[in-house]
Amino acid sequence: MKFKDILKSPVFPLGHRWGFEKRGKYYESEVTALVRKMLEDESLRADQRFAWERWRADERLTKKP
Repeated sequence: MKFKDILKSPVFPLGHRWGFEKRGKYYESEVTALVRKMLEDESLRADQRFAWERWRADERLTKKP
């Protein structure tokens, strides 16, 4: 992978609060609610998708021992 292909990760201001709310109908942990809220941000969603695709395409995972 070339460095020019790597996305620049989003940067948020110091002290940024996500303001998440847990779902009321059934149990949801605070961590799950936070991640769900974070993924609503399009820049974070793209960054995480890129990281996932890069990890899946890693050569060490496709080599047989």
